[in-house]
Amino acid sequence: MLHVNGGRVIETATGPVTAAELGRTITHEHVFINLLPEFRGNGLLNDADLARRELELFRDAGGGTIVDLTSAELTVGASPDPLGLFRGEPAGLPTTQQTRAHNNVIELRDVSAATGVHIVLGTGHYRDPYLNDFDRFGPDLLAERMIEDLTAGFPGTGVKAGVIGEIGSDRWYLSAAEERSFRAAARAQVATGVVISTHASRWPVGLAQLDVLEAEGADPARVIIGHSDSVNIPEYHLALARRGVFVQFDTVRGENEYETARRVRYVLELVRAGFGERILLSQDVCRKDHLATFGGPGYGYVLGGFRERLIDAGLDEAEVDRFFLDNPHHALDGA
Repeated sequence: MLHVNGGRVIETATGPVTAAELGRTITHEHVFINLLPEFRGNGLLNDADLARRELELFRDAGGGTIVDLTSAELTVGASPDPLGLFRGEPAGLPTTQQTRAHNNVIELRDVSAATGVHIVLGTGHYRDPYLNDFDRFGPDLLAERMIEDLTAGFPGTGVKAGVIGEIGSDRWYLSAAEERSFRAAARAQVATGVVISTHASRWPVGLAQLDVLEAEGADPARVIIGHSDSVNIPEYHLALARRGVFVQFDTVRGENEYETARRVRYVLELVRAGFGERILLSQDVCRKDHLATFGGPGYGYVLGGFRERLIDAGLDEAEVDRFFLDNPHHALDGA
């Protein structure tokens, strides 16, 4: 079995690094993304200068690494061939036929180099209704493309993916297309050893996602169930943790006191149950109004305001810092 990370290095937009080099890490964000079908202009992040300013704010807040989970169908300028079935270089131009558009990957590399913030890229496919024409492809072919992204890199870029995700479910069950995506992701994980990060929003669908992944041989200790804080069922969070996955509270944006307080409570409940080492925190910045420039939390809120709320709630600094250091580093390097 080939382990890309092998418990030693993590692939980033600017090359491999060790876990010790990551610094404070948030594990579910988007630097460039196209959510126009759902949010119109508010759902398009494609300004490199703006992205650079936002990442500088994150860096200045003590941030070291962002995991960018902009999967195939969310990529700005996404290719009409997102599965990468045609990988040539017509007219000598670098191919864009892959699970991340060529220019998107290059811009992420350049923004990372300019700011000093490490960016770990994801590969894979999102969720319905974005999975157009997905029924034409089997899980083995989908897995093969993900493995290539992880081991050889996105074509024409020299940049390798470092995680699988975000892959997701739109509702409280997995559609046929979504199940195929999850089976492919599990097969890619078995081949490479990298972590899988999921989209499991609004409903407690993370358990069903994990059932499919485990049926294909995926290691639950190498799975992150995302958007868990969007499901107001603490027993669900505990059930996930007992299955051995990382429970990710990643829509932590400080919108109001109620939303902040319940996320603090979720973290405390898992810590008190003995699962502090399975908690990951992030903001899922994916719209313009999430950016600090436009009055949103930006990428640094969990490192600042939310960290302070957790300490005020009774956690000591070492416990809280685990959520940004030890836990994400273990998730990414498999150690």
